[in-house]
Amino acid sequence: MKNTDDEKSSSQAPVTAALEHLTGPSRGRIGWLSAPRLDVILGKDRLLRLRPLDQPAPEGTVVASIEAEGQDFLLACAEGCKLWINGKPVTRQRLLHGDVIEFGETGPISRFRLFNDHHSPHWTIDEIVGDSIAYLRSSRRPLAPRVTHAAGDLGHRLIHETTIFFRIGVIITFAVLGWLLYNQYQITQQMGAQIERGSAQLERVSSALAKSRAEALRPGDLAALREELGQRMTSSVARLEALEQRFGATARVIAQSVPAIAFLQGSYGLRHRETGQMLRHVMSDEGVPVITPWGQPLLSLTGDGPVAEVQFTGTAFLVGETGRLVTNRHVAMPWESAGTPQQLEGDMMEPAVLRFIAYFPGRAEPVDLRIVHASDSSDLALLEVDAPSVQLAGLTLADQGATAGDEVIVMGYPTGLRSLLAQSGVAFLEELEDAGEVDFWRVAERLAEVGMIAPLASRGIVGQVAPEAVVYDAETTHGGSGGPVLDSDGRVIAINSAILPEFGGSNLGIPVTRLRELLDTAAEK
Repeated sequence: MKNTDDEKSSSQAPVTAALEHLTGPSRGRIGWLSAPRLDVILGKDRLLRLRPLDQPAPEGTVVASIEAEGQDFLLACAEGCKLWINGKPVTRQRLLHGDVIEFGETGPISRFRLFNDHHSPHWTIDEIVGDSIAYLRSSRRPLAPRVTHAAGDLGHRLIHETTIFFRIGVIITFAVLGWLLYNQYQITQQMGAQIERGSAQLERVSSALAKSRAEALRPGDLAALREELGQRMTSSVARLEALEQRFGATARVIAQSVPAIAFLQGSYGLRHRETGQMLRHVMSDEGVPVITPWGQPLLSLTGDGPVAEVQFTGTAFLVGETGRLVTNRHVAMPWESAGTPQQLEGDMMEPAVLRFIAYFPGRAEPVDLRIVHASDSSDLALLEVDAPSVQLAGLTLADQGATAGDEVIVMGYPTGLRSLLAQSGVAFLEELEDAGEVDFWRVAERLAEVGMIAPLASRGIVGQVAPEAVVYDAETTHGGSGGPVLDSDGRVIAINSAILPEFGGSNLGIPVTRLRELLDTAAEK
């Protein structure tokens, strides 16, 4: 720091001590104690000056004197004035290196520095910070102004009294810190988005589980079905006969198609991508899954209950000689709400298929399935049967698409197990009721054992044809998705995809041209 005191003695006595002014107009200046005795004078402008006795006194009040005695320096308070050293009032005291002196009730404040073999005439970062801390401790000003002044003085000295290398280092440090904070902000934003997507996934799975729980078979449902069958003819077989009589549908087309149309059963859960933990039910003290006030099961990665299993059913059919099944993408991958795989990328949770099987009419044993290829542009997917022993003829694809006015036959398993149970008859329902067998998987096994798995058929008229969809009025509902839409010769002209109840029961099918594109794409891979 530069010496700015104009009172410096002309006699070149050895410089061994100095006063570093911490506050007031003299702040930042150094007063060197270069004479055996000096008066400390406080001017009207509150500048603190040091005057040797052999020089004329400047305008101001003498508040103290400093006298050198060998290696010691004695500070004495002038008459009528007050001094504080390190916050304690004094009249005369030997100064030690680092002492903080307050001249008068309102300051200013200075620090005594002694330079010898133990004290270098350079100010280190520790000393600069120490000065600010000493000021905070010694000053008797109110806390807020004291803290403000200390912070400002610290910043000023760090900027002006440190080396260029230190300043460059500080700039680099702040730049690195800013970069780290920015990256942390980006990571926090990404984690927040992942958590939000994870919460949305969890909400969808909870809703799906709640829906599955509401649609699950109960012992009372079997009794209701049995009573309904006993009172009136509502089975799908009876409806099929009525439809055939009314519309003249040929039994040949239906009979030839039935063996190739599979009933799909599956379940999936959610798995944490990093830990591999499965989402599970949270159990109560009584060992029962906890249900939230909104009617949804409470789920957790650390739950102690069974894996949260979302169950689903659907329809698929064998196509040509490929030995592969065709269904809707939303049937094969029901965890996708929007039908795009990109939606799950980057999420904390990923779907995990727990079981995926198919039952073919007339066969008691199910076959395992796996997804071969799913279209990114159409609601279609190809499945492969994990059983080489299944040798069934597939359905033939039409060379041309449907046209408005064509009669069509839609086949599938609408409403899943419930429609199959409705066809099974009173005796079979009584057996299930007596055995208490209402489990999702066990009911399908029993239906297959007694040969009760067969698709339903309904007739309709094509109302509209577009490149992306065929619209027809054949009766169907959820569970029938993925089934074939056949022309009068039994050829596939579309794949049943969605129902539009708000449009008079109209339904949508994916044109067969889209299926041909999917088969060509899969063959190239």
